[in-house]
Amino acid sequence: MTTFKYALALSLCAGTLFANVSVAQTNWPSKPVTMVVPFPPGGPTDIVARAIANDLAKRLNQTFVVENRAGANGTIGSAAVARANPDGYTILYNTSSLALSPALYKDLTFNPKTDFEAISSTANIPLVLLTHPKSNIKNFDDLVSSLKDEKKNLSYGSAGQGNITHLGAFLFTQEVQANPQHIPYRGSAPAMVDLVGGQTDFMMNTLNDSVPFIKDGKVIALALASKARNTDVIPDTPTLSEKLGKELVVGAWQGIVAPKGTPKEIVEALNKAVNETLQSDGFKALAKTQGVEILGSSSEDYQAFINSETDRWDETVKKSGVQKN
Repeated sequence: MTTFKYALALSLCAGTLFANVSVAQTNWPSKPVTMVVPFPPGGPTDIVARAIANDLAKRLNQTFVVENRAGANGTIGSAAVARANPDGYTILYNTSSLALSPALYKDLTFNPKTDFEAISSTANIPLVLLTHPKSNIKNFDDLVSSLKDEKKNLSYGSAGQGNITHLGAFLFTQEVQANPQHIPYRGSAPAMVDLVGGQTDFMMNTLNDSVPFIKDGKVIALALASKARNTDVIPDTPTLSEKLGKELVVGAWQGIVAPKGTPKEIVEALNKAVNETLQSDGFKALAKTQGVEILGSSSEDYQAFINSETDRWDETVKKSGVQKN
């Protein structure tokens, strides 16, 4: 099932279809709100999005319907929201793919800098550098040594050309001045299968997707691409920044945006509710088990972040040689 309805609890009078009418006067939300998740149900993004939707339903006393509109690395769902009526009843649970899309697609029908109203950042899932136990690579230094030994011809998998798991690994290999073979897969699941089986030598994958494999001893975590170590899930794993001696932070960050023109009062009401959700005990508990870093921001700060990330990944994609689709 690709849509789920969330029941309600606490009331908040807010809403408007026009920017010059107050939220309280028009009683937004007076009908269900659709949160589009541009990825399949059951995946790491979907899990976090549904937890947020569930809590927002309680806080805003209205049903939040999660609608999965997957395809083309998130662009299908994102484009649909960009075209939606800016009345506060359609929002997008976006990931870093929103900022990557302009660099990857020729005929993109939306601009992440201009076609949305940023609501708030929500979470960041850092990438983790992995290898398989069957290899002779047991730690970060072993990997770097092997990468620099051209006779070993190392390869790494990713969830696809231009995916964050590809570009994160590309940035890492650039830092250590290596050029291993990149093997793109159709998603992180098959890439992880081949890493576990030893068909590839290493991979950078999202932490929450990797935790079960790490705990089962099927892969070894070598370094985490975050600002600080994750003391809850993999406390003994160093950060890439520690090992490289310079900052390298890469994650599949997430947030919420609405169509351009959504009234300011609704944006502010959603921002307030989302940031309260992020600090709730229930969401903190989920984040802890999933290895998710909780964010939260003002709408202005989130838009500035989207803009800077769009520029960052445009430059990285050009360096990587990935061609636009």
